[in-house]
Parts: sequence; C-alpha cells; structure tokens
Amino acid sequence: MKWLGLLGLVSLSECIVIIPLRKVKTMQEILSEKNLLNNFLEEHAYRLSQISTRNSNITPVPMRNFLDLSYVGNIIIGTPPQEFWVIFETGLSDLCVPSISCSSPSHYEHKHLPIHSSITSLTPLSPIIYGTGIMKGFLAYDSIQTGDLVSTDQPFGLSLELNKFDNTPFDGLLGLNYPRMSAIGAIPIFDNLKKQGAISEPVFAFYLSKCRVNGCVVMFGGVDKDYYQGGLNWVPLDKIAHRRINMDHVSMKRKVIACSGGCHVIVDTGTSVILGPTRLVNNIQKLITPGVIPQGHSHTVSCFVINTLPSILFTINGINYPMAARAYILKDSRGHCFGTFKENRVSTSTETWILGDIFLRLYFSVYDRRNDRIGLAPAV
Repeated sequence: MKWLGLLGLVSLSECIVIIPLRKVKTMQEILSEKNLLNNFLEEHAYRLSQISTRNSNITPVPMRNFLDLSYVGNIIIGTPPQEFWVIFETGLSDLCVPSISCSSPSHYEHKHLPIHSSITSLTPLSPIIYGTGIMKGFLAYDSIQTGDLVSTDQPFGLSLELNKFDNTPFDGLLGLNYPRMSAIGAIPIFDNLKKQGAISEPVFAFYLSKCRVNGCVVMFGGVDKDYYQGGLNWVPLDKIAHRRINMDHVSMKRKVIACSGGCHVIVDTGTSVILGPTRLVNNIQKLITPGVIPQGHSHTVSCFVINTLPSILFTINGINYPMAARAYILKDSRGHCFGTFKENRVSTSTETWILGDIFLRLYFSVYDRRNDRIGLAPAV
C-alpha cells in the first residue's frame, strides 16, 4: 500500500491538530527534586493558547519541558473542566485517570476527577494489569478535550485503586492503539474523534525530539512536514493489534549484533528506553564497553568513552536508522552514565524488540491507521 504521491501528502497536512507534550525528568531525578517539581507545577499553571504557524490549519499548544525521557500532554475532562497530564501511549488503547474516591498512595500526589454531573454513567471494571501496575475502578463516560479536539460521550477508566504508580510525573495514560486492544472494551479516543468527524484522516504522529523551539507534539489528523527531514519511510504492520513491524537486523561497525535472521519490533511511545532479549542486550552492553558494571537492571558506562563509541544501526525495511552513542548513553542526576538497552521481560516465542522514546527522539513517527503502517523519518 502506497501513498498517492505528493497529493496524498498535501491532503494529510490539512486539518491537523497538534497536542502538546512536555518532557519530564527521570524517576530518580523526580524523587531527588520532588519539592522543586511540585513548586514549579504550582507556579507555572498550564494555559491553552494559540500560536501562529506557517500553516494556518495547524493548532499548536505550548508545552512544558523537564528535559528527559517521559513525554506527557494535557487533556481536559468534563464540566466543570478538570485538567490532567497523561502519557500518549501507542501501546495501549484506553484512557485512565484517577478518581477522587481513589485511596491508593499512588494517587495522593496526582489530580483526581470528581464524580461531577457531566459523567453519564459508571460501570465496575475488572482489574487491569499494566506493565508497571494494576488499576481497579469503573468505566465512565464524559467529554474529553485534547487540544482543540473534543470527544463527546467518551468512555474511559476512572481508577479507585492504582498500585506501583508512586511518584510518577503524570496523572494518567491515554492510549492510541487499535480498539481491539482495549482492556475495558471501549472505543479509544482517537477512533471516537474519527467517528464523530473531528479529524478527517485516521493518522497521528509524534515529534519527541529536541523539545526546544517548536516543542514536542502529537499530531492528530495529518502530518506536518516541518518536523522531519526528507521523505517518510513506510513500514507495514506485521501484527496490527500490537503495532508490530519487522526489523532486518541490528549492527555495529558493519557487523550484525542482534536480530541476525530478522525479528519483530514494537514502536511504543510509552516506553522510555530500548528493550530486547536479555542475552542480546548483555552482548550489546559488552560491545559498548568491556568494563560493564551491572547496576540492577541498568549498566553503568564510563562517560569518557561516549565520544569514542560507534553508532548502532537499526535496519528496518531496508533503511538504516543510526543511533549515535550520545543517544543510547545517558547521564543521570548523579553524573553517572548508563546504557539505554534494557531487558525485555515479556516472554515471546520470537526475538522481539521495543523501540521507545530513546529511538523516537531521533525519528519522527507517523501512525497510519487506514493503511496499517508506520512512517519514520529523521526528526528535525
């Protein structure tokens, strides 16, 4: 399946709505600077505003930048309006936010949704298991605003109990995966917006790169070419529900170091790092530096070797996507450097990798629901 040339690209650029994302600190930094973070959020209240762009059809919204790996954007729920910071997740399908009735410690530091008059109904939900915790609550219906888009009568999860989400810099999760992946059996926001005619094209895109002048954004309804270089390289989905594609191999210095016979890749904006099979991740860490020092599930690396380390190439659909050492080696708040290749704990019958924000900071990503494919291009 191919785009209809330049005409197709022009049509995608119309009626684009851009939702702001903000970039937040790592968990370690949030824990060590928690009071500073809370004070900042109180003193710099979020305000929706209009910013002029070269394309009058695009509605950009300002974002806040906390300079690290998790990207969260603002949504508004109900009447009276209640603002929440959520992670826009390509790996999930549902929206979930805390209820004011939630008694879990994980909710004490987050915003809560009161049971106000605009919620039309409440239905108990079976417990939902996430990668980092478990949610118990009920299914609610209300109006959800993302940027200038409003999804009316939108089903979402309202949590009464949420475990293992302590000290997170976001209030909830907003899934953008296919409806069949819904854990609560509800139509996702993206699909509801399309059904209600709020967006003209079933396409959304992420820019998670520098987050400076233009800011990190998620775009609904089309693609803004100003955010990437060259043309988009389209990769068909191998497993649609999990947004999985095929990868040719992973190489360093022209030698294949992983995925030697081809493997599967999941592109996930809800994952911060790159996840892969334990044996292959350990091999990559040894190649990065022979003096790898295990630190729990991370690997400390000498910061002095970053400028001497080679790039790692991910070859997808015949196209090379290089990652320089400064991209796959990060420095924490204590000045320690570590590799961003982590163990994928989900057991699969085939070799599977998850490319998270570390990869997507370098490459603009487009999710074409009509043609079931993902487009990648170098981010500006």
